Amino acid sequence: MNEHIVKSYEDELNTLTAECARMGGLTEAQVGDSIDAVVRRDTTLAESVVGRDQRLDILEADIERKAIRLIALRQPMANDLRKTVAAMKIAMNLERCGDLAKNIAKRTLVLTEAEPMSPLTRSIERMGKLVLGRLKDVLDAYTASDLDRALAVWSRDDEVDEHYNSLFRELLTYMMGDPRTITACAHMLFVAKNLERIGDHATNIAEIIHYEITGVETIGSARPKTDDLLREA
Repeated sequence: MNEHIVKSYEDELNTLTAECARMGGLTEAQVGDSIDAVVRRDTTLAESVVGRDQRLDILEADIERKAIRLIALRQPMANDLRKTVAAMKIAMNLERCGDLAKNIAKRTLVLTEAEPMSPLTRSIERMGKLVLGRLKDVLDAYTASDLDRALAVWSRDDEVDEHYNSLFRELLTYMMGDPRTITACAHMLFVAKNLERIGDHATNIAEIIHYEITGVETIGSARPKTDDLLREA
């Protein structure tokens, strides 16, 4: 393989990684804005999140197309193949995070006329900050090829579940105490569930990073979870 072909191949790999990292930055912004929108009941920001979701769909499709083309034409092996597959899988998880952020934003539009329920809103904000921090950490780990940081995100998956379970109980208490809050609380529960799922996608990305760097598909132990029955609610 001559020097020109090698350089072109390397450029394609680097471009794929860079575009995946760029998509990660946009996804992080979408999730952050969706959390701010629901906490502040900001309909303008919520509508912006919904409107921007299509950008992530386009980026995910473009990364998938480029990855498939690279595999077909370059036939990458070992590390290069894992790098290509990882970019495609991470893009899929990021696109799904964008969909979940859009769902949170849509709930904001419904909650605008509801009672503020400040304690619940603060709980949502705390959970949102935790999930956003995990997403940021795992994306930084991807950009830096930092296995330790990715594993740290993976090992803390239980924290998001604990926040969700606590919020679930808090919402039930509100609904039993005042039936008039049932509709608003149901929407808040959906927000919490969407945040919990974003946390799961961050964990998925950590596992993909582990595979990309080590070549091992499983980390070696079951993903930490709490109260699986309640999580299915």
